[in-house]
Parts: sequence; C-alpha cells; structure tokens
Amino acid sequence: MDIETIRLIVAALAISIGTIAPAISIGLIGSKGIESIGRNPEAASKIQTGMILSIAFAEAIAIYVLVVTLIILLVA
Repeated sequence: MDIETIRLIVAALAISIGTIAPAISIGLIGSKGIESIGRNPEAASKIQTGMILSIAFAEAIAIYVLVVTLIILLVA
C-alpha cells in the first residue's frame, strides 16, 4: 500500500468513528432530557439549558474530528 491509500483509509475511519460517537451521545442526551422533562415539567427550562449545552459539547467533538481528518488529507 502506498501512503496516499493509507491516508484515505485513516481519514475514512477517523470521520466514521468520530461522527458515530457524538451522534449516539446526542441521541442519548436528547432522550434522557425529554424523559426528565416528562417526569418533572416544572424544571423544563433548567433541563433544556443543560441539554443544549451538552449537545453543543458533543457536536464540538465531531467538528474536531472533521478538522483532524482534513489535516490528515491535506497535509503532505
């Protein structure tokens, strides 16, 4: 295998694994947040604020993976 093929394989693995984990965590955060709001509707604003922050942090991980993947692909 040449170096270009290895770089493409590593980039594909990085982006696939790096987006699956945040996607699963965002799903879990959303489902638990909705479950919590269903159990305690009075605390919906506090739960929603924490849920949105957690989703933003999980999404930031996916953005970091995208940046690393672009570095792998573009740096010779």
